[in-house]
Amino acid sequence: MLKVQMHLKPAALPDWQPALEAALAEAGIVAELATDHPPEEVDYVIYAPSGGHVDLSGYTRTKLVHGLWAGVESIIGNDTLTQPYARMVGGGLTQGMVEWVTGNVLRHHLGLDRYITADAPHWDQVVPPLASERRVTILGLGELGAASAAALVALGFDVAGWSRSAKTIPGVTCHGGADGLRDALAKAEILVLLLPSTPETADILKAETLALLPQGAVILNPGRGALIDEEALLSALDIGQVAHATLDTFKTEPLPEGHPFWDHPRVTVTPHVAADTRPRQAARVVAQNIARVEAGQPALYLVDKARGY
Repeated sequence: MLKVQMHLKPAALPDWQPALEAALAEAGIVAELATDHPPEEVDYVIYAPSGGHVDLSGYTRTKLVHGLWAGVESIIGNDTLTQPYARMVGGGLTQGMVEWVTGNVLRHHLGLDRYITADAPHWDQVVPPLASERRVTILGLGELGAASAAALVALGFDVAGWSRSAKTIPGVTCHGGADGLRDALAKAEILVLLLPSTPETADILKAETLALLPQGAVILNPGRGALIDEEALLSALDIGQVAHATLDTFKTEPLPEGHPFWDHPRVTVTPHVAADTRPRQAARVVAQNIARVEAGQPALYLVDKARGY
């Protein structure tokens, strides 16, 4: 019988343990899930960053540490992580992100705030352009970025994307490298940030890059708070270089009381809800990966520790 250690916050166990037990059983895996296995006896670790720091140095027989989040910044720098680490892909994350991105792109594209947040009833007849006339740029074309780009293409938007190395996605103008970043930003009427958090992407949106956007651009950040220089964004909002920022992630979370974002008239705050992991769907991803490793196959979604994602 496999021994599977769950490193989750206690409040999450009632949702996760039954889902994991059902998924493992469905995959034909006989396993004992617990939070208190002796480390040297553990075959697999299931890890959520919200469970706090984990010392993995004693997990000498562990074949795989499987994350429940797409982000890896909370674990990749853990010096005790010597085991292979798989991040979460799927598990409701992708669909949730696509829904958040398309919903907010459509909100700003159609100018819905003009009517929803109006101080008083008024007849303000402003006809929006068609989607084909709106340029949307996505920074980050991994699993979440590529899926969001495809959904926007299906809606008819003029979509561009940027990643460190250029990719090919049907219907998307793909850019790569430093020159590509400038080209991608220059046409971004609506900019979506879905890059991983690495030393190279920290504050990628700063005064110099914000100045490359078309005046009056809209920024959506459901990716990582570390991607934005917050002071530079506030300055760009105040001078009208950026018309609005809808932000789901922040450098400090929860966003502190009194932070300028809370009361800024051109900022919408959502509390890191763009793409959450759903236990039932995510448990199946974990079970699939454990089954692969037990069958002698490589795990899916392994993280390159040197690259940081």
